[in-house]
Amino acid sequence: MKIAVKNLKNKKVKDLELPETVFDYPYKEHLVHTAVVSYLAAQRRGTHKTKGRSEVRGGGRKPWRQKGTGRARIGSLRSPVRRGGGTVHGPQPRDYANQLSAREKRNALKSALSEKLKQDGILVLDGLGLDSHKTGELAKSLAGLGLEGRVLLVDRFDNDKLEMAARNNPDLKTVDALAVNVYDIVDRPHVVMTEEAVGRLVEVLSK
Repeated sequence: MKIAVKNLKNKKVKDLELPETVFDYPYKEHLVHTAVVSYLAAQRRGTHKTKGRSEVRGGGRKPWRQKGTGRARIGSLRSPVRRGGGTVHGPQPRDYANQLSAREKRNALKSALSEKLKQDGILVLDGLGLDSHKTGELAKSLAGLGLEGRVLLVDRFDNDKLEMAARNNPDLKTVDALAVNVYDIVDRPHVVMTEEAVGRLVEVLSK
């Protein structure tokens, strides 16, 4: 399986051989869905909190005696049925993370990449070394490559010019090759990867 490697001027440089074990993996919709749900769940902060009857202010003594007043019996002002009382079964801080095994993560990513390649959504460049860190210059380069809308740029984490050029554009996201996840692949119609990034990604997914 081969894919064309282009430069930023949209000219073909060479062909790159892609391993079928990574980029021709069967599409497993349920596994991809599970990986996406797991990723989104892990993004939740889980800091929601309500106070129970033992935490709200007030109470500590019986408001009035049990019998003889003609009023309903009551043991505490902090009862959930009263104004200012505690909340019953309210949300408490928790971790929403749903862990997947390393094998499931690899297979889900291979499945998402293979499907994206079949949809012609992956573009491989010989490099993303930019001359300028300006957002407009990067936008012009991507437009010259025929890319519009949301784009995922995969290179190295230390490509500072690429990071600076993309961070002011909400349609662009830059990630290191080893930080690519299923959600980003599925969420964006275009994935631009450098030849080096492909090699690093294949090395990890081939294990």
